[in-house]
Amino acid sequence: MGIFKRLGDVFRANINDMISKAENPEKMLNQMVMDMQGHLIESKKSVASAIADEKRLERQMKEHLTQAQDWEKKAMLAVNAGKDDLAKEALLRKQEYSGLASQYKEQWQAQHASVTKLKESLRMLQNKIEEARRKKNLLVARAKRAEAQQQIQKTMGGLSDTSAFEVFDRMEAKVDKIEAEADAMAEIEDFTADSDLEEQFKQLESGDTSADLMLEELKQKMGQIEDKSGEKSAEE
Repeated sequence: MGIFKRLGDVFRANINDMISKAENPEKMLNQMVMDMQGHLIESKKSVASAIADEKRLERQMKEHLTQAQDWEKKAMLAVNAGKDDLAKEALLRKQEYSGLASQYKEQWQAQHASVTKLKESLRMLQNKIEEARRKKNLLVARAKRAEAQQQIQKTMGGLSDTSAFEVFDRMEAKVDKIEAEADAMAEIEDFTADSDLEEQFKQLESGDTSADLMLEELKQKMGQIEDKSGEKSAEE
């Protein structure tokens, strides 16, 4: 169980270090999950090694039990042959291997109990990492929403500043002035064009036509042309 206590200490140290650095939440959480995954891999290796030790102890226990059984059979064979001294030697060997088998059995049982707890702790660690990964996704989503809301509030705060609207007011007044000047210029050009046209018509209606009429009347008076009735003037 010391493995997982050390892992807990490492996780807490990493978390405190990341928080103290005030890193980006998403990067920090991703790094934490990666670190946890790395420690999980190391924990799996440690548990696998413990399981290997358990199997080795079990195998040695069974081997010594087999040896004890073999020496017992040899002792029985010696008794049947009437060789009690040889039977005693075989029984002593059986006792030796039986004792060793008992010792290995105790170690194997203790290792088996330890491995069972390690496996359970490993499952718990895997579940915790899966939970951390889910929480990480939720926290990242919350962090992004908070950042977006913060940006919106910052933008709204800038718009609430009266100086920003004063710029819009000045630009609007400037545009109004330009439009008014353009309208005035257009009106002046239209007025000038109308005045020139009216003057041309006045000249046609007055100036040169009155002189022609006076010349025609003079010629009629002098009898050089007929009047409108077709008769020459009286003087002729």
